[in-house]
Amino acid sequence: MADTPKLSEVEHVKHASNYLRGTLAESLVNPITGALYPDDTHLIKFHGSYQQTDRDLDSERKRQKLEPLYSLMIRVRVPGGIATPAQWTRMDELADHYGNGTLKLTTRQAFQLHGVLKRNLKKTIQGFNDALLDSIAGCGDVNRNVMCNPNPHESQVHAAVYEVSKQISTHLTPRTSAYWELWLNGESKFSSVPNEGEEDAEPIYGRTYLPRKFKIALAIPPHNDTDIFANDLGLIAIEEKGQLVGFNVAVGGGMGMTFGMPETYPRLASLIGFVPADKVVDVCEKIVTIQRDWGNRENRKFSRLKYTLDRVGLDVFKAELDQRLGFTLEPVRAYEFKSSGDAFGWSQGPYGAHHLTLFVEGGRVADRPGHQLKTALREIAAFHRGDFRLTGNQNLVLANVAPEDRLTIETILAQYGVAVATSSGLRRGALACVALNTCSLAFAEAERYIPQLIDRLEPILASHNLTHDDILIRMTGCPNGCARPYLGEIGLVGRAVGRYNLYLGAAFNGERMNKLYKEMLDEDGIVAELTPLFADYAQNRQPQEHFGDFMVRRGYVQATTSGLNFHE
Repeated sequence: MADTPKLSEVEHVKHASNYLRGTLAESLVNPITGALYPDDTHLIKFHGSYQQTDRDLDSERKRQKLEPLYSLMIRVRVPGGIATPAQWTRMDELADHYGNGTLKLTTRQAFQLHGVLKRNLKKTIQGFNDALLDSIAGCGDVNRNVMCNPNPHESQVHAAVYEVSKQISTHLTPRTSAYWELWLNGESKFSSVPNEGEEDAEPIYGRTYLPRKFKIALAIPPHNDTDIFANDLGLIAIEEKGQLVGFNVAVGGGMGMTFGMPETYPRLASLIGFVPADKVVDVCEKIVTIQRDWGNRENRKFSRLKYTLDRVGLDVFKAELDQRLGFTLEPVRAYEFKSSGDAFGWSQGPYGAHHLTLFVEGGRVADRPGHQLKTALREIAAFHRGDFRLTGNQNLVLANVAPEDRLTIETILAQYGVAVATSSGLRRGALACVALNTCSLAFAEAERYIPQLIDRLEPILASHNLTHDDILIRMTGCPNGCARPYLGEIGLVGRAVGRYNLYLGAAFNGERMNKLYKEMLDEDGIVAELTPLFADYAQNRQPQEHFGDFMVRRGYVQATTSGLNFHE
């Protein structure tokens, strides 16, 4: 008789949770602590929230014999990244009433509120539900926020691709009524609630959901601004004669790894075929169910789809997918990605609408002296008749601006000191996760520190006439990869406070990862290592050659061709 697999702790918690309820109701009303019960810290993620502490205050509070200052981060889903002005206004209000007064635009086109106290969590969720937003599956072992290219000016098929992203999101949203029961008193402002009037069931996920998180992104060539190859499932839109005909399907991407465990690694998704648009939701469901059934539930470090694929082999996976679908994917169709960043400034779409892409450093919407971004956007939301589009690069598109509103928007931004973009190509391409002070996994700073590092690097770039050149730099406080550091032409991953591993050589279009160059560098070390590389790049690059390609061509690092050779 075969041995029964030893399941991880989280698997037992999910199984006993009664479809994600656990003891959350009791945790929330416990007045003794600002924290949740231990098992509920796992379950709260499925409802879109992480328990955190202010790590800047931990030592002082411990000295005062106080528990850590617990709070909740809540992630609000925005399928396809598109929010209405009313929804933007509501998130702005909730950030002030219950959060820390700022909004974080994430690398997955979602809103994050930080600093929400446990006693205010229910009121916060009810607040954005009133604006037809939710946080269910914002985190947890389910499909997360579905990403979609947010820039409609690049393609006439954007509306069709965006509709597909919404269909996928709706289809893969958990069906349990626990979310509505716990947070919304069994009611919802939405027109329908999953399983309303029925017994709880999860026809796609099952009682214990997926082994780990699952991420889906859609992109419209030539822009890979959702980094589709970093996702468990990436969909590349294929258009013919201005019409969406279907998607190339890529599976098995994921950015996380663990230091000291070379058997863990980031991986880019592998292309497996083409699917017509009317069958893509079915393909997504079947891929999710294979991962549900085949994924590792014993060790969460090996539970992502990328490890399932490398364990069973791509051919075996494709054969199983064909069987579950009842048809075979067609051959991959031709496409080309040219970039993975955002194009800033004004543009005009194929139907005459105006769109403004704004640079938002670190994705943090806040008011600072001389740069009152949060106030400016609140005033714009009061009259804007289009929408707010969150990009996968933590920036913001004011889309479908009425021609008569364009000058007013420009005036408001100027009044509050908000520049549309920055002249520095390095700063334009920067991504950073939240890291310290609130992320419990962070070893080092990221969002709070990367502007300071770029301040030191910009004069060096200027001395070589590289100020305006787009170079992708990405920084995270740990190796889990939330800001996709392994797709940065310059990747910096925190090892300890003030110390980072430096990675080089990723492709500008998101189709090749970088490779480790130097370890445990402090700020002076980072600057010292990059200075001669910038000089060499300025003097010896080929026409139109990007920094990451140059690093590989000149032999500073070897090209990473797959996750399995990332550490080689």
